[in-house]
Formats: sequence, structure tokens, C-alpha cells
Amino acid sequence: MFINKFVLQAAGVGLAAVASITAQPLRPESSSESARIDKLERAVELLEKQNAELKAEVNSLKTKQAAYPPEGKLKKKVTYDGKTYVEKAVVEEEKPPVYVQQHGVELKLVLGGFIQANFEGIDVSPFEGRFGQTALKDRFRLRRARINLTGEFAEQFDFKLEGDFENSDGLNSSRTAFEATDIFINWHQFPAAQIKIGQWKAPFGLEQTTPDTSLYTIERTLPTGAITPERQIGIQLWGKPFANVWPDQKDLLTYYAGVFNGNGRNTTVNDNNNFMYVGRLESTLFKSKMWGESFLKLGADVLNSRDDQGTNISQTLNLLVNPDGSLSPFVLPGADERTAWSVDARLKLGPFDLIGEYLEEYVHGRTVNGVPPGFDNFTTNGYYITGGYFLIPKKLQAVVQWQDLNPGQMGSDGIHSILGGLNYYIRGDDLKLMVNYIHTWSDFREANPDLGRDQFNEVIGRIQVMF
Repeated sequence: MFINKFVLQAAGVGLAAVASITAQPLRPESSSESARIDKLERAVELLEKQNAELKAEVNSLKTKQAAYPPEGKLKKKVTYDGKTYVEKAVVEEEKPPVYVQQHGVELKLVLGGFIQANFEGIDVSPFEGRFGQTALKDRFRLRRARINLTGEFAEQFDFKLEGDFENSDGLNSSRTAFEATDIFINWHQFPAAQIKIGQWKAPFGLEQTTPDTSLYTIERTLPTGAITPERQIGIQLWGKPFANVWPDQKDLLTYYAGVFNGNGRNTTVNDNNNFMYVGRLESTLFKSKMWGESFLKLGADVLNSRDDQGTNISQTLNLLVNPDGSLSPFVLPGADERTAWSVDARLKLGPFDLIGEYLEEYVHGRTVNGVPPGFDNFTTNGYYITGGYFLIPKKLQAVVQWQDLNPGQMGSDGIHSILGGLNYYIRGDDLKLMVNYIHTWSDFREANPDLGRDQFNEVIGRIQVMF
């Protein structure tokens, strides 16, 4: 098309030149008939010369176009003319991409997910109180296999749908089934006052609310699992008050205030007419590009809930102390009222990270309709300190951790662990390898040697892929 336009334009220029020559008036006093013929002959010669040049240029362009085909993938095509085989490169037609067409007027739809696969050996999960009567065997384990869909509407709403193929189906402790994790809608027209409704992690605890794919250790600590409420169904008001008035310092303060059923995720009923109330404040006191990235972040949480008999108050890990010092999920034998609080801090200075959190919970029995709670009041507390350092920037990270939980139910019943690990980031968190060694000991079993050994060791390896 370009070549045709070029020839037509050039020809037009030549014809215009002839027209201008022939259109000039011939004055007998200055020009004879032979002079006029000479001018016409020279014009024709000029046109023939220009025409020859244009033909040469067109042939050159055609040759280049054949030598350099349009952009695209080339493939070899072999033809046979009856005598010989001829091989040449031709442009491969691109196939149309596969895409998802949204049903409504969503501005954005993102499909994603991740897979985490573990090997757990020697003593399996003793840092979670799994020893003695709750001990586990060496195993390969698909820890998480999640798929999610996030999106945003023009009307200032965003949403998330996520499910996990590796949740217990409730029929057998060794089986897994697909189960919802996060399902919520969030109205974000005003960054300082957003409203969220659905199911997600209640805003309590730094480690609990940190995404699974971003943790420096393979598993969360026992204090986090024993005390934090994990995912709940409810509604929440949250926001960043300085987002509009002071955009450069929007993370100076973030608040969360939520009301939830309090009896875990994927439930259709509340255990009673009471709700769980959860609040959290976060403050990033400073940010800097020093050594790449540096900041100091502080947080504090509070929780109150009145639960009925049969509610599990340690919904992610274990809290109930068994007679042999091991731990199990704490399912209430009677009604209770519990109040919990925590404080946390994270300091990052370039390749160095230091994270710490302290949590405490008071569990008091309640007599309902003359029925006693069936357990004594107790106070549980625990903490962890995690340090990380990149030995090779953004590639190889060394991690150490100390964690301690005091269940507070049977005197000296504390469980302590120390951890050492390495994380290799092949492509950031999207593709990484992790290995942890964990040494655990039990105060209760140390004080009662007839129960068996009180020292345990575990090695965990993980591969993580995000898509």
C-alpha cells in the first residue's frame, strides 16, 4: 500500500510539472514554434528519467520487504515443485490469546494463586505442641494450594474470592477438600473510611495478618496460632486517615475496627447472640531508601468475645494442654468470655529485618442457665522474635527465631523453640525455596520425665510457586 501511494504521488508531481510547462503562454515575440517543441521534449525526457528512478526504488523496496518479513514468529515451510524441495521462512500467524471476559462492568479482574509443598521430618511439628499423644509422622505435605480472583468496579468497590484445595473437609483429619478462605467486598471511595464485609482474617496480630507467601519462616509461631482468631465472618471499618490530607505520610496511621461472629470461617450460624470485637492500630514511623529500603512499623491489637460451649478458641493451632504436656485445639466445654491484646514491631534496615510480637489472652468461664463453664480461668501469653539478613542481596536470606508460649493451664507448661533457616529467592516470592531447622523443648515434660523425652528436633523444606 505504501509503495502504491509513493508511485502515485511521484507521478502526480511529474504531471504537474508538464502541466505547468504547457500552461505557460507562448508569446510569438519571444518564442518560436521550434523552441516550444524543444521544451516539451526536455519535459518528456525528465519524466522518463524520473520514471526509471521510481521503478528502481520500487524494486529495491520490494526486495527489502521480501528479505525482512513483517514482525512475528517465523517458521520453516517446505514446498515441492516436482523436482526439488524448497525450504523458506514464512511468518507464522499468531493465534488469538485466551482471555476471560467479565460478565459485568468490572474495571479490573486478576486471576492468581499459589502452591506451597513441604517435606517435614525427624519430629513433625513439635513446636506446635505435637508430641506424645498428638505426635505426627514424617511426611510430604501440600501445605496450601490456593486459587483466587480479585477485581474492582467503577463504583469504588473491590472484591476477592479465594479458596484452598488443602483444607480439612471435616470428615477425616487426614483428608483435604476445597474450602473458602477469603470472600469479601470492600468499599474504598474514601481511603480514610473504608467498609469491608465478608470473610477474611480478623485484624489481630502482625504475624497472623502477614500473607502466607511473605513470611520469613515456613510456618507461623505457636503463640500466633494459639491466641489469634484467624479468619472470621463479619464487617469492618478501616482506613488511613492521612491518605488524602498528607499523601506522603499515608502509612503514618492505619486503623481497623471489626465485628465478627467469632466462631471461625465457613460457618452459617453464630454460636450465640454475642459477637467478637476486634481492633488494631498500625503506624509506620519512618520510611527511607537508605540501603535500599528501611522503615519502622509499630502495631497494637485488642479483642473481646463471649463464646458458648463447643467453640474452638484456638482456631489455627493448639492451646489445650493434655496430660502428657502436648497441645490440642481448645474446644470450650462451657461458655467463656475472653479478652486478648498484643503489641508488635518491625524494623527493616536494608538487608536486615527484626520482627517481634507479644500476645496475651485472658479466658474466663461463664455460667449460663445454671451450667458451669467446666474449666478454670487461665491466662495465656507468648512472644516471638525473628531476625533476617540477606547474605546475597534479594537472593539468599538467613533467618533465626525464638518463640515461647505459656498456655497457663497446668503450672509449668511452657513450650519453647529456636529456629534457623535459609530462604533462596529464585524470583522473589513468586518462586522460592525455604528450609528450617527447629529445636523445641517442653517445661512440663522436663518436670515429669516419666512422660518421655522433652527435647525435639524438626527439619522442614518448602517450595513455593505463585502465579
